[in-house]
Amino acid sequence: MPENLVFIGKGSYVQSLLLSRANRHGLIAGATGTGKTVTLQILAEGFSAQGVPVFMADVKGDLSGISQPGTPKPFLTKRAAEVGLEPYLFAGFPTVFWDVFGSQGHPVRATISDMGPLLLSRLLELNDTQEGVLNIAFKLADDHGMALLDLKDLRALMTFVSEQSQELTALYGNVSKASVGAIQRRLLQLEQQGGDQFFGEPALELTDLMRCDAAGRGHINLLAADQLIQRPRLYATVLLWLLAELFEELPEVGDPEKPKLVFFFDEAHLLFEDAPKALLTKVEQVVRLIRSKGVGVYFVSQNPTDIPDKILGQLGNRVQHALRAFTTRDQKAVRAAASTFRENPSLDTEKVITELGIGEALISTLDAKGMPSIVDQTLIRPPSSRLGPATAEERNRILSLSEFGPRYDDVIDRESAYEILQKRAEQAAKEAEQATLDKNRIYEAPASKSKKPAQTRRSSRQGVFETMAKSIARTMGREMTRGILRGVLGSLFKGR
Repeated sequence: MPENLVFIGKGSYVQSLLLSRANRHGLIAGATGTGKTVTLQILAEGFSAQGVPVFMADVKGDLSGISQPGTPKPFLTKRAAEVGLEPYLFAGFPTVFWDVFGSQGHPVRATISDMGPLLLSRLLELNDTQEGVLNIAFKLADDHGMALLDLKDLRALMTFVSEQSQELTALYGNVSKASVGAIQRRLLQLEQQGGDQFFGEPALELTDLMRCDAAGRGHINLLAADQLIQRPRLYATVLLWLLAELFEELPEVGDPEKPKLVFFFDEAHLLFEDAPKALLTKVEQVVRLIRSKGVGVYFVSQNPTDIPDKILGQLGNRVQHALRAFTTRDQKAVRAAASTFRENPSLDTEKVITELGIGEALISTLDAKGMPSIVDQTLIRPPSSRLGPATAEERNRILSLSEFGPRYDDVIDRESAYEILQKRAEQAAKEAEQATLDKNRIYEAPASKSKKPAQTRRSSRQGVFETMAKSIARTMGREMTRGILRGVLGSLFKGR
């Protein structure tokens, strides 16, 4: 095949995806068991072979075989002959394994600051009031140079915010202790679900997702998601964070000859379920503008109606596998899917969608002018890599040879908000204790010359001093708290 194409299959004519239009995004849809996974695999192979790095999540655990050569099987060679794939060669592709939990790949980490309050609020399922308090906490940390790296940083900061809610309300707006408590509970739940493994350092550098091997083939970055998908909000948030970071960090390049990266967002419906308007607006903005930074985004879902219309309208390259139409709702979805294609006079698109076999799809891609091609019923080409997962030994061998192991496998815990607040609290406690001792020494009376028993006098004085010490301790306790606040907020409370 020419170097500027990714071969997909053959219908009335050969179906290929132009690399120069691959950054115009796409959709892969179809019911379970209709061939979406193989379509993902052959597209990833095609991009990699053309020097385009790929990122995709392995939701079912069966895409890791892309790292290994396939084996000849009669149904594969038959399909290759039917679509004109000659010669049909078997090969594995350069694969980098990643895993939020660090068990099946190099750890993927982000800092709390990188995630930001919007995505974190989505992850924690906060309401508007709670999100407002979280925004205040982030603002406080930014104003006073406290790095938020992991969950213990955020929990320490939220504890401080609760203790100083009155002072902070005067400066930043209403801070409800009830909201802080709700945030703390959600953070605890997130930690128990393994979310603490995602937050920390070293954070993933996005340039490491856009590498090629020595032969010029793009790396296929495979995120192990068979466990992650059981925490759907964490899964959707991790992938959306990656997209948002790519959008923020990459420079504008217009329409390049081929993408810098192709990003497959599997189980895309999880991103949009119960998403607040602010988040949907953010996703729409990222999808609309990230193409000019050389990134193509391909949503994978069972039904096109899982994708909001404003985003669906931006997906120029489409692969539609079979849909079922057993109910009125299903029939409506089929009609909606058929209506998104450029009409083919010789094809009843709505009828064909329900009749497609496994490994068949309706395909429409953008031509050199950016116009969608007429929809065509297509046989998808067979993959060159293995159908099915890699073995644990094969995965471990790839991980042991990876250049990214020394960079990401070990956690780094540098000084951040937790350590800063802890040190200031300890220092204030020491100062308060010393001040209390000094006060006690000031009030010690000279030895009495009275002939009354000394023990009685000591007892009397001890009661007075205990009361006074308790009063001073309470006063110094308040001063200690204020001292911590002054340490964080600088001179804002000097007048107190």
